[in-house]
Amino acid sequence: MFSDIGALEVVALVILAVLIWGPDKLPELIQDVSGFIRKIRAFSESAKQDIRSELGPEFKDFEFEDLNPKAFLRKQLAENGDLREIRELRSSFDLRKEIDEVADAVKGSAAAPVAPAAGAAATPDLLKKRETPETAERPPFDVDAT
Repeated sequence: MFSDIGALEVVALVILAVLIWGPDKLPELIQDVSGFIRKIRAFSESAKQDIRSELGPEFKDFEFEDLNPKAFLRKQLAENGDLREIRELRSSFDLRKEIDEVADAVKGSAAAPVAPAAGAAATPDLLKKRETPETAERPPFDVDAT
């Protein structure tokens, strides 16, 4: 919970607490705060036990941490044996390699355009933008006819 607080911050908080409450009231304040935290933890644990007892025996292994959507999905994915094929596919797929292959293919076709073969003359070049549509591709209505 407080793992990102460094030693310098803790020392600064202790000095600030001593300055605000004084050395005579500080131990009493620490006892009050720690007692309050214990009461909250005890209340939380009793509420968890009440919920578990109300749910019944079919939910005896129920954990409240599973209510977190990320933890729930992680647990379901780890326990599901049907997803083995997806994991195998995911591990065999190398996205960086695929992107590099596509980039090389695009660079190769842009650097050295291939002359169309005799049979490939009828197929259009999809990478080249045409200036005007051909007559067969025009819409069935004429805008200038009105």
